[in-house]
Amino acid sequence: MSFEKNLDKYAHLAVEIGVNIQPNETLVVRSPIQCADFVRKVVKKAYNLGAKKVHVEWSDEECSLIEYLNAPDETFNSFPKWTAQKYTDIAKEGGAFLTIYAQNPELLKDVDPQRVANFQKASATALKEWRSLTSSDKCKWSIISIPTESWATKVFPNISKEEAMDKLWEAIFKCTRVDNDDPILAWKKHNKNLKSKMDFLNDRNFKSLHFKSKKTDLTMELPKGHIWQSGASLDPKGVNFNANMPTEEVFSMPHKFKVNGIVHSTKPLVYGGNTIDNFSLTFKDGKIVEFTAEKGYETLKKLIETDEGSHYLGEVALVPFNSPISNTNIIFYNTLFDENASCHFAIGSAYKGCIKNGDTYKDEELDKYGINDSLTHVDFMIGSDDMDIIGTTYNDEKVQIFKNGNWAF
Repeated sequence: MSFEKNLDKYAHLAVEIGVNIQPNETLVVRSPIQCADFVRKVVKKAYNLGAKKVHVEWSDEECSLIEYLNAPDETFNSFPKWTAQKYTDIAKEGGAFLTIYAQNPELLKDVDPQRVANFQKASATALKEWRSLTSSDKCKWSIISIPTESWATKVFPNISKEEAMDKLWEAIFKCTRVDNDDPILAWKKHNKNLKSKMDFLNDRNFKSLHFKSKKTDLTMELPKGHIWQSGASLDPKGVNFNANMPTEEVFSMPHKFKVNGIVHSTKPLVYGGNTIDNFSLTFKDGKIVEFTAEKGYETLKKLIETDEGSHYLGEVALVPFNSPISNTNIIFYNTLFDENASCHFAIGSAYKGCIKNGDTYKDEELDKYGINDSLTHVDFMIGSDDMDIIGTTYNDEKVQIFKNGNWAF
C-alpha cells in the first residue's frame, strides 16, 4: 500500500477514533511545524466529519532551544494566562484536543535543568484547570506521533536520515494498526479486547498488587472504590475517544500512601528534552525516599521535586510484554510508544476518573481517599519479560495477573 494511502488512513484514524470529532465541535491541533503536511490532512478530515472550527497551534523545537539558551531566567517562570484560558474555555464548550508529540529526545541536553524545571512547573500551574478537565475526561483528547528527522535518527542512528524516517513511519503504521485493511475496525476490536481485561480487574476489586522481577520488588495497595480503565474513554456526552494512539494499557491509581518497595526502569524516559535512563525509585508509605539514575540524575531530581505530589505515584498501568509495540524491539525514546510497550507507573497526579466519584472530591479531600494530586504526571516504564504481578483481594485470595511479563488470564 502506498505511503500516501497510509498517511490518509492515519489522519482519518486520529480524527475518528482518536478525538472522534462530532458535528459542530471545535478541534485544537497542537503540532511541530515539521508535521505540517500531515496536519493539513487532519484538518481536512475533521471538517469532512462536521467540525465547526479547527485551530492549529504550531511549535518549533529549534526556536524553543534558542529560547532556553538565550532568554533571561524570568522567562521560564511564567506561562501565558491567555493560552491557558483559551484551552479551558474550549474544553468547557465541548471542544477536542489532538496533540502531535514528536520531540527530539536530546533537544535540551545542554540546557540548565533548572530552567526546564521552572518552565515545566509554570506551565503546569497555569494549565492545571485544563489538565483537570482532560484527566477526568470532561472533554475529548488524543495524542499521536509523527516522525521528525531528529527523533528518527535518535531511534535509528546508524542509517541515513531518509532511511530512518522510512523505518520510523513503518513502525508507527504497524503500532497504530494503520497497516490493517480497515484500521477503524481493527481499533474497535482492540478496544473490545482491552475492555475484557479491564472488566476482569474491576470484577475482582483487588486490595493490592505485588510486582516482582529480577530488579523490582514492590507492593502497592489500591484505594477503595478504584476503577480500572482501558484504551477507550467516554466524554460527558457518552462519545468514545482514544486518548493515546497507540495504546495497549489497562490503568488505574495506586493509593497515595500505600506503596512500598523498589522499582527499576526498563526503558529510557524522555522528560523535558532530556533522557533519564537506568534509574530506580524506592518507596516507603507511598513516598519516594531514595532514587538513582545512571543518566539524567539531575533531571530526575528536578522532576521529583516539582511539588509535594511529585514524590508519590498517580498511575499504575498494565501492558503485556508480548504486544505489537514491544515486539518491534524498538526503543522509541517517546513515552507515548514506550509506555505502551511496558507496564508503567506515573510520578504525580492521578486520573480522578480512576476512582468512584473522583471528580466530585475537593482538593483538601484527596489525601483522605488516597488520591495523589500534583502539577505533573510523568509515565515511566517498569515492565519486563520476567515481571510477575500477583493481586490480593479483600478476601485474601491471591490471583496471578501477570506471568513472565504477560497476562495470566
